[in-house]
Amino acid sequence: MTTDAVMPCLWFDGTAEEAARHYCAVIPGSAIRNVVRQAGGAAFVVEFDLGGRSCLALNGRQGMGFTHALSLVVTCADQAELDRVWDGLVEGGAPQRCGWLTDRYGVSWQVVPAGLGRMMRQGEEAQRGRLMAALMPMVKLDIATLEAAWAAKEGADA
Repeated sequence: MTTDAVMPCLWFDGTAEEAARHYCAVIPGSAIRNVVRQAGGAAFVVEFDLGGRSCLALNGRQGMGFTHALSLVVTCADQAELDRVWDGLVEGGAPQRCGWLTDRYGVSWQVVPAGLGRMMRQGEEAQRGRLMAALMPMVKLDIATLEAAWAAKEGADA
């Protein structure tokens, strides 16, 4: 298999090229590779790299929509990057709890810090409990608060 053997294909109601260009502007390491156009010039399929991963955006028939059953995860190196990516994706969309958002096109995203997975896998049960207690009420994630909750000593308030 090639590295592009499995890739997401996002089905839009006529905004595939607009969405792909928006995502490429917000997510570092992204670029449009190719646009296949229909007669008349409208985009049919947009091939793009999203954070170094191959993706397709398709203008299909209307009424299909997106659900929260599938989301795209963006892992950010630091708070500045997380803030920039979050703010770019949530513009015109709707924030959700726990670092989730729905963008203006209806696609669900999780915008998370790079260390979150490590903190969720490692450490004592109490650390993970404090981490989850801090994470659950957050909307946009605050890395310093999450790290402080994870690192807090037993019996300390997070």
